[in-house]
Amino acid sequence: MPYVEVADGVRLYVQDIGQGSPVVLVPGFGLDHRVWDRQVRVLAQRHRVLCVDQRGHGSSDKPIDGYDMDTLAGDLLAVLEQLDVQACTLVGWSFGGQVAFRAAARDSRRIARLALVGSNGVRASRSAEFPFGRLPDQLEQPAVAAECEDRITSRRGAILAGFPQAPSDRVVDWLVQIFLSMPSWAAVECYRTMFRTDLVGDIPRVTLPVLQIIGAADPVHSSKGARWLAERLADAELIEIDRCGHYPMIECPDEFDAALVRFAAQPTASIAG
Repeated sequence: MPYVEVADGVRLYVQDIGQGSPVVLVPGFGLDHRVWDRQVRVLAQRHRVLCVDQRGHGSSDKPIDGYDMDTLAGDLLAVLEQLDVQACTLVGWSFGGQVAFRAAARDSRRIARLALVGSNGVRASRSAEFPFGRLPDQLEQPAVAAECEDRITSRRGAILAGFPQAPSDRVVDWLVQIFLSMPSWAAVECYRTMFRTDLVGDIPRVTLPVLQIIGAADPVHSSKGARWLAERLADAELIEIDRCGHYPMIECPDEFDAALVRFAAQPTASIAG
């Protein structure tokens, strides 16, 4: 069943492959299940691997609204419930990391462990309590203006901004093609959610094991912010990948896959205990 109906009749596309303990992959802003192709191939040898396209993304429905953090996290929890996913390893990359963090804070009954990839989990902008990155207005307003003025150029720029060194044109073109499947109304609302959401208050509720994988040269979410979060989580492991930016699954796939495979293979009983 590739589609799961969540709130308000919205259908999410879910790629569901393999057997074994489940791993659920949530991609970053504007991207979809296709960015996880290599990880699915590697993980599906031992796991049931589910890739969830968030509303407004990829092959999922693209309603005019419903892009606030609680709705997006509720969508993800509804997928886990409807597909009877138990004791999963939940992996969220970038904006998907914020959504996954909120889902784990709200209801972790079906989540055994959480991996945050290229994500500081609780914020994508600076606040008095989280002193990393730029202020929300400095991020949201230019992003929304660029999206409304020249969607194609702004999308390409947003992709390139995540790489410390420009990748091949083939990689950029592929990512932009995926990104353009997200309509402008979804992008504008998700920009607002991404830059305005504050999940610092959720930290005490995330008590399950958390693996943080961050590029040491990530221009989007700093490793300093990842360290700040690791110090405040109940059970955290932080891996910083040298010379890697915001796309570890593309830039450093061997190191990234090894960390993810090891984390997903941990026995649930010993973790829970």
